[in-house]
Amino acid sequence: MTKTVRLTASQAMMRWLSVQMTEDGERFIEGVWAIFGHGNVAGIGEALHGIGDALPTWRGQNEQTMAHAAIAYAKTKRRRRAMAVTSSIGPGATNMVTAAALAHVNRLPVLFIPGDVFANRRPDPVLQQIEDFDDGTMTVNDCFRPVSRYFDRIARPEHLLTALPRAMRTMTDPANCGPVTLAFCQDVQAEAFDYPESFFEPQVWRIRRPEPDPREIDDVVALLKTAKNPVIISGGGVLYSGAEAALADFATRHNIPLAETQAGKGALDWKHELNYGSPGVTGSACANEICETADVVIGVGTRFQDFTTASWSLFKHPGRKLVSINLHPYDAQKHGAIGVVADAKVAIEKLDAALGDTRFDAISPAARTRWHDAVRGATAAPEATNALPTDNQVIGAVQRSATDNTIAMCAAGTMPGSLHVLWQSAPGGYHMEYGYSCMGYEIAGAMGIKLAAPQKDVVCFVGDGSYMMANSELATAVMRRIPFAVVLTDNRGYGCINRLQQERGGAPFNNLYKNANVEAQPEIDFVAHAAAMGAHAIKVGSIAELEAGLVEARSRNIPTVLVIDTDPVPGTGIGGAWWDVAVPQAGGPERLESARDSYNTRMADQRVFD
Repeated sequence: MTKTVRLTASQAMMRWLSVQMTEDGERFIEGVWAIFGHGNVAGIGEALHGIGDALPTWRGQNEQTMAHAAIAYAKTKRRRRAMAVTSSIGPGATNMVTAAALAHVNRLPVLFIPGDVFANRRPDPVLQQIEDFDDGTMTVNDCFRPVSRYFDRIARPEHLLTALPRAMRTMTDPANCGPVTLAFCQDVQAEAFDYPESFFEPQVWRIRRPEPDPREIDDVVALLKTAKNPVIISGGGVLYSGAEAALADFATRHNIPLAETQAGKGALDWKHELNYGSPGVTGSACANEICETADVVIGVGTRFQDFTTASWSLFKHPGRKLVSINLHPYDAQKHGAIGVVADAKVAIEKLDAALGDTRFDAISPAARTRWHDAVRGATAAPEATNALPTDNQVIGAVQRSATDNTIAMCAAGTMPGSLHVLWQSAPGGYHMEYGYSCMGYEIAGAMGIKLAAPQKDVVCFVGDGSYMMANSELATAVMRRIPFAVVLTDNRGYGCINRLQQERGGAPFNNLYKNANVEAQPEIDFVAHAAAMGAHAIKVGSIAELEAGLVEARSRNIPTVLVIDTDPVPGTGIGGAWWDVAVPQAGGPERLESARDSYNTRMADQRVFD
């Protein structure tokens, strides 16, 4: 007879999660971020309290941002470990939908456990319940469906017996990895059920390394045997596969230059002789030069996002062919590519062996040398002047104070593009959320990185606009004694979009505060605000003070916020390529007409489907 144990559904969920292990003997779900409300406090809250340190619980300040911390943790752990996030029903749940979308775009594992309505419907409509006049099964948690890799509603205690293994299967599947949502009906959370004791035996989850079809490898080898100027585009899949060394060896052995996407940056040391920087819209001049002349473009673990391809205007060779090595056929077959559906490390090793001694013509290092000279010039400390520093100069200050142990992180605004072009990353020294480019990710994301890699020196770049959107997890980091440095650049508005607006023929409008419809210009004291949450916060008056402040920050056990006023007008000024942002086709003054002419000219360079 099967032995059973009587538990509430919430107790069963937490007990089961606490014994799902990695191959390294660690819990896959490290713990649970929680903000309690009537939809999860009595059931899930009691279960989390009861299980204690076997599955730790942490209190966040905002459902979206505590989920951002969980996502940054999973990204830093290269998808080998994850966290869960639970909320009440209603606004607590919908606050997490943005974070679920962020995880979905970036293919990162996180377990969302929003409270849901009563399955028995007796008290309907409960507080915060959305009522659909035409569908009695609809709840607000159905918003999670399009942004979850796996969605389920726990409407019976025994649903956990199938839903939980499916959730783990999704989060540990290298091809289908992403967010999971288990909407947990609040009455069911408290219901008792006799679960099989065997259900709670520890289980090890292995992350597979799918082998490529030999015929796909043969197709790529045959193509490369005819190539003259191949280039590698290295994406985030290289990092998740642990393929950094294999890719470096492959590039070196066959003399193929390489460019790194936002997600892939940091796979190779910036000093590696074949690392030509970044491609596309936020690309280095030398990387874009080799991409424009490449006859074979080898994508490894990349989605070929529009910033990477300059909206498909970058690869200009008339006979160019596209190769895509990816875990999912959806990505491998994009834009008519010759696809290799496989783990990046395995595929690279197979290609390396099949190519043998094949080497391509030597590439002149002169373009790469010129690029590094340009970066040094752009990021150099300014001479004594009353002018506000630029974002480039701020990056230079952080770079000069950085070590090989530093991780630079960001998500939105000016800094992602500038960092992609200018930051000289040591291996593993770059964390950019640019799949969803979510403003407000930065503070919480820095905390998640530090939780995943406590030995690292984490530097968070955030603009005043993004800081204003979401900053409250700074208080959480202070309470938990999680130290990192925040470089808060105050350009008094949304400087990045202000520049884009004008580049596309628009008037400066509603981005910088000075161009917004307000009765008084703001005087926001970011230092006082951050200090009120317990952070060590200072206003730095120069680039030299910023460099000194970053070094001092490493000695503290709480976050340090360094606020510096910057000039919103200058962009990066070097590198870059076109980005397809549509210009109005009718109306407007001369500036719009000029922008339309330029747009039409650049659009003619796009090669989307060949």
